[in-house]
Amino acid sequence: MKTILVTGGAGFIGSNFINYIYKKYSNYRIIVLDALTYAGNVENLPIDINKIENNDNRIIFWHGNVVNAELVDTLVSESNIVIHFAAESHVTRSIYDNFLFFQTDVIGTQTVTNSVLKYKKNIERFIHISTSEVYGTAQKPLMNEEHPLNPMSPYAAAKAGADRLVFSYWSTYDIPAIIIRPFNNYGPYQHLEKAIPRFITSCILNESITVHGDGSASRDYIFVEDVCKAIDIIMHAKIEKVKGQVFNLATGIDRSIISIARDIIKLMGKDDSLLTFIGDRPGQVIRHTGDIAKMKNTFGWQPNVLWDEGLQKTIDWYKENRKFWEKQLWMRSVPIITKDGKRELH
Repeated sequence: MKTILVTGGAGFIGSNFINYIYKKYSNYRIIVLDALTYAGNVENLPIDINKIENNDNRIIFWHGNVVNAELVDTLVSESNIVIHFAAESHVTRSIYDNFLFFQTDVIGTQTVTNSVLKYKKNIERFIHISTSEVYGTAQKPLMNEEHPLNPMSPYAAAKAGADRLVFSYWSTYDIPAIIIRPFNNYGPYQHLEKAIPRFITSCILNESITVHGDGSASRDYIFVEDVCKAIDIIMHAKIEKVKGQVFNLATGIDRSIISIARDIIKLMGKDDSLLTFIGDRPGQVIRHTGDIAKMKNTFGWQPNVLWDEGLQKTIDWYKENRKFWEKQLWMRSVPIITKDGKRELH
């Protein structure tokens, strides 16, 4: 029985991944490490960790922070595969509280990477989950893995630092590291601070949908299940194919924020009167569009869930799980100071 350590496993992508591999692989033992910040929730996991009778020893949960080296060492020493999701991940919140982002995303990654190095003999592979935000605004129609890194927010800068830190440990110490750069994920369990769940829940509540600037900023959105499948492929590929490599996970299609809001409004039977425009977000990225040729050519992978299908699945989940997200309503907006010195809720 292999043991997989998943940091940040109670968060959005991490918990979706755990649910995916828990159902698919009965012979894996999963250790989950999560600090349970506002964005983490043990209710996202496939078992109720509070009920001993539900715990079949396939999932072991540890409440702790990735900057705790002694704890991380203990868990890495028991593991064969480490998948590092743990991070502060909200661009707007990073403008409001940037210290925490550098502490968790950079120092936390250094702590985990040091443990992987320390127990290198036991670790088959170390998968670091980076982000497309490290690229900044697209400089060409499709952004491949060689696109320059031009982070435009404290969050993006912290993730760029973590990304290159992991790469440097592979280069220096030959640890079995792989870096994955997912573009914008959406799907079940996502916190209301993110655009798509915020738009959906606003429609459910018949509230205004707030859009930054004129809504022309565009992103490449990928359904979270497609990302889980891609990580699964990389986790089981021959190590020679993936070690020291960077892989984009995206769709190759960008959508403007205003078009996304209108798609949600249409699917939920609302109208454009709900739209409200506020000031543009500082550090705004104009466009992200991912080039996934490397994943296609290496593994034959491409996303399977079409936009309308994934969006409808996500809408249905939020309609059916109000108890999950209603307690997050007060966290949908963050107070920031714009570059003009104006205080706004974003």
